Amino acid sequence: MPTARLTHRSIESLSAGKWMTDYWDDRLEGFALRVSPHSDRRTFIVRYTLKGRRRRVTLGAYPTLSLADARERAREILGAVARGEDPQSKKKAERQAMTFGELAEIYVERHAKVKKRRWREDERVINVDLLPHWKGRKAKNIKRGDAVELLDGIVERGAPIMANRTRALISKIYNFGIGRDIVEHNPCFGVPMPAKARQRDRVLSEDEIRAVWRALEDEDPVMAATFKMRLVTAQRGVEVLTMRWKDIDGDRWTIPAEVSKNGLAHGVPLSQQARALLAELRPKTGFSPWVFESQRKPGTHISAVQKAGYRIAKAADIEFVPHDLRRTAATFMTSMGISRLVVSKILNHVETGVTAIYDRHSYDEEKREALERWGRTLAGIVRAASMSYRSRIGSSDKELN
Repeated sequence: MPTARLTHRSIESLSAGKWMTDYWDDRLEGFALRVSPHSDRRTFIVRYTLKGRRRRVTLGAYPTLSLADARERAREILGAVARGEDPQSKKKAERQAMTFGELAEIYVERHAKVKKRRWREDERVINVDLLPHWKGRKAKNIKRGDAVELLDGIVERGAPIMANRTRALISKIYNFGIGRDIVEHNPCFGVPMPAKARQRDRVLSEDEIRAVWRALEDEDPVMAATFKMRLVTAQRGVEVLTMRWKDIDGDRWTIPAEVSKNGLAHGVPLSQQARALLAELRPKTGFSPWVFESQRKPGTHISAVQKAGYRIAKAADIEFVPHDLRRTAATFMTSMGISRLVVSKILNHVETGVTAIYDRHSYDEEKREALERWGRTLAGIVRAASMSYRSRIGSSDKELN
């Protein structure tokens, strides 16, 4: 075991060679710098022996943790050992006493926010479906039966697919906790998905589009516009809801990479119908950064449309979820003779293969023409709804007279 005088200058010069190497400080026994091969990562450690058992504690990586701070932490740990305490056992006990609410908070901050673009959905499910039941309970005490009971409740309220997603999220949270030695088991292990997974293929007919459009007239105008924009542009719900005025340049909307599902910025030509929707919204939300500003929380965008979707489906008397609008728009475009390639470009689907690597054509003109054609077709469908409604009102008036 090599010994070294650890200084900022020497730390930079020490190397691992072929194998991981620990350089033991010549000033503080038990304190060392571990240098990893290949990555050249440098980590401070402290080693101690208590009751015949040798243990090691990782203090942190250099230079995030300075040499002075690492040496001070090592002194504190070695001092605790001299008093007969086991710092590692104490730290583990603190971790394992953690409540589910604390575990979920760490998961969101250190995993979801770091690795998931749509971490807010995890946070929403945690706040709505998990914390009300488990917030104050010790994470390690939540068992398989608790998970089954919670998931059954979500299924019983008529949301089987959400129950599947909630099960997956619970499993992720607990796997994260196992990796950090916070818990030792996953309560979803051996628990099947509450509902059979299925790929939804629902496409609205013209009559159903008309029924939805009529139902939107009874919604708040800004909320209603989110559904209309999804149908007009064929874009994903989160991309529409996070639309900002600064992302709109004339007749083009640019979806930023951090919002786009595939992580690539996406240009969407705005048809006449889309521009008309924006013109109607400008007096209502033009003072906000967000096109679809929340009426309940000014300064933020609308983030939840599920309840509105239920109301619309009930008013239209059809089986319907908001994502059906994107699929409906895409299906109508292909049925109109628009190529699948152009529709795929509008939907911002990721291509694979050699052709995708070399084909850098933006397809802006093709997308613009396709969306204008779809917009005119949609306008005709909606116009028929309006004419039909007026004719029924007229007939009723004549009967009354």
